[in-house]
Amino acid sequence: MIASTLFFLLPFLVLYTILVVYAERKLSAFMQDRLGPMEVGYYGLLQTVADLLKLLQKEDLTPQGADRWLFKAAPLLIFLAVFAGFALLPLAPAWPGSSLPSGIFLLLAIISLDVIGIVLAGWASNNKYSMMGTVRSAAQIISYEVPLGLAVACVCLYAGTLNLQEISWQQSAWAEPAGPKNFLGIPGLDARQAGGFLVWNVFTMPVLWVAWLIFFIASLAESNRAPFDLPEAESELVAGFQTEYSGFRWAVIMLAEYAMMLLVSLVGVILFFGSWTTPLPNLGPVRLADWTSGTVGHGSATAWGIFWLMGKAVLMVCFQIWVRWTFPRVRIDQLVSLCWKYLTPFSLVCLLLVAVWKLL
Repeated sequence: MIASTLFFLLPFLVLYTILVVYAERKLSAFMQDRLGPMEVGYYGLLQTVADLLKLLQKEDLTPQGADRWLFKAAPLLIFLAVFAGFALLPLAPAWPGSSLPSGIFLLLAIISLDVIGIVLAGWASNNKYSMMGTVRSAAQIISYEVPLGLAVACVCLYAGTLNLQEISWQQSAWAEPAGPKNFLGIPGLDARQAGGFLVWNVFTMPVLWVAWLIFFIASLAESNRAPFDLPEAESELVAGFQTEYSGFRWAVIMLAEYAMMLLVSLVGVILFFGSWTTPLPNLGPVRLADWTSGTVGHGSATAWGIFWLMGKAVLMVCFQIWVRWTFPRVRIDQLVSLCWKYLTPFSLVCLLLVAVWKLL
């Protein structure tokens, strides 16, 4: 199942990247009161496709004095580190991914490997701007791994498991009764029986809202997205560690960046916002979808699960795009200070509060 999932994942990521690049251009244009792509295709729909074809036709150049093999291998290492992470994600009740007992920690370990490719890309380019971008990237990613890991640990402590599929099940109407308490204050209404968004982790444990905010900020830095896109910082470093890349290899780096946006969004949805479960609760005339009747092995269960998971993840990606075109880029000292002075202490406090909650 994992092999078949990854087989279909690569063309999906290419299509997703084409659509998200177009959506980002249109959203940024809307926010800045302009039109964006309009000429290539109806309403500019084929502009990203034209850009992709242009990149594929460009000559593959290697700088003089660069380490040829490492220079060419670095973009593939960056992408493979992101691509392999998707194998661990549960997509639906019947599609649990790898379903490893320690899946979330293995996922974090895989995601962090992309820094190796980034360091190799800058060092092998034999370019001072690329090397400066590499140093920035290493400092940024390493500093933000700490609060990101602590935010994930909050969910793992609350759920009592490191298995991503089990975390997903606990946020559904089929979870064990010993789950979240009736926080609604309505007599006779159990949050578990209500289902829907009422049993998502952020609603059953309010402290996890802060943990999610820390996770989201750290994931922006992990994806090298503004306001934390210091490894690239086009205005200062001429695209940072990828300065010497062009054509297909540059496209692979961009594909890895947009794939990382989707990956961290999926992880955030799985941990905090109900994973593949529906947001529709069993309240009054509003009923859960057909697949929530208990027949989770049916095809509709898989289809609805993928629909809700991807729908929530795409909303997270749109939120990342909104943040990029709203906030200015921070300096490297501001970034590291934000991590060590604020995010890390807040994440430790969240972890302590979750531990106390579990003891009550």
